[in-house]
Amino acid sequence: MSKLKLALLGCGDVAERDYLPEFHRIADRAEIVAVCTHTNERMRQAMARYNIPTGYTDYRRMLAESDAEAVINLTPIQLHDATNRAILEAGRHLYSEKPVASTSAVAAQLAELAAARVVQMVCAPSIRLFPQMRYVQALLAADAIGPVYSARAHAHFGVPPWAGYPADPTPFFARGAGVMMDMGVYPLHALTALLGPVQRVTALVNHVLDEFTVKDGPHAGLHVPVTADDHWQVLLDFGRGCTASLAVNNVVVETRCPPLELHGLAGTIAFDPIYVQQPVDLLRRPGVGDGAAFLSRTAAPVATPAPTTFWASNTCSTASTAAARHNWASSRPVTCFKSSKLRPIRRRQDAWWRLREIERG
Repeated sequence: MSKLKLALLGCGDVAERDYLPEFHRIADRAEIVAVCTHTNERMRQAMARYNIPTGYTDYRRMLAESDAEAVINLTPIQLHDATNRAILEAGRHLYSEKPVASTSAVAAQLAELAAARVVQMVCAPSIRLFPQMRYVQALLAADAIGPVYSARAHAHFGVPPWAGYPADPTPFFARGAGVMMDMGVYPLHALTALLGPVQRVTALVNHVLDEFTVKDGPHAGLHVPVTADDHWQVLLDFGRGCTASLAVNNVVVETRCPPLELHGLAGTIAFDPIYVQQPVDLLRRPGVGDGAAFLSRTAAPVATPAPTTFWASNTCSTASTAAARHNWASSRPVTCFKSSKLRPIRRRQDAWWRLREIERG
């Protein structure tokens, strides 16, 4: 079987840190035939370092000239609406970094466009495929902690400036992006994957930081305005008496709390849905009548450190490329972006507008 031909749109920090260094893991099944980025220098560096045959600085030209079957979109969040639409309109399969769109309405339009063009659309994060997520799903299916009525999660993205960060952080803090759009999707995606769709949502959203200055690295001295909301406290109602709290912000330096906890009537599961090398903690009562004495059992689904990108997990990449080949070859009108994936976008949007309506009074 011939290799799947991919084009990479965006060659910034995420591409250089996560995607390109780990591509060798699926090099027997896929190849990058084109790369597009906004500067000639960065384009040439990527081509030389990763043996990519063709480079562009205009993504529309790349879509017109490249023979790539699918495009990996790693552009800044604010560009996702336009670039994802252009990719689908060009009849290319799409894997987009999160979020797939700025609003649930745009996401629905993209899903309809993918179906009309008979192409697949997949959006990060792919953490529901990670081994620790599958392990936790198995624990829940085995009733390891009993019925779950409570959960808590966080995505503390650190107080800027970030020491040692090599890229320009400005896009992360600009209007249209922000910590919820960039990092809140991880715990939100994990919670909905494990507990099902959210029925109701409410939130308090604050804007704490106005600006900061980069202290070190190649962008030392850069003044970065913070125009996106940076402090979210969200309550999620999953129905059935199950509620979860979610904290997403840029105002916490560090924490000792696990990124996600599920609280059942017979125990607790605590784990990190992003980093697969972290253990999964299962806390349960040793037996009925033993009061509050808990046993802690730690299980690591992956014994050695492993990367966290879509294609870094060999199991995930094998399944995804095989499924893509099967669906694309049969020209079935299938999109991996199901309507249920609109819910996290819609819930973030609903929470934001509800807060603004309360403020307007």
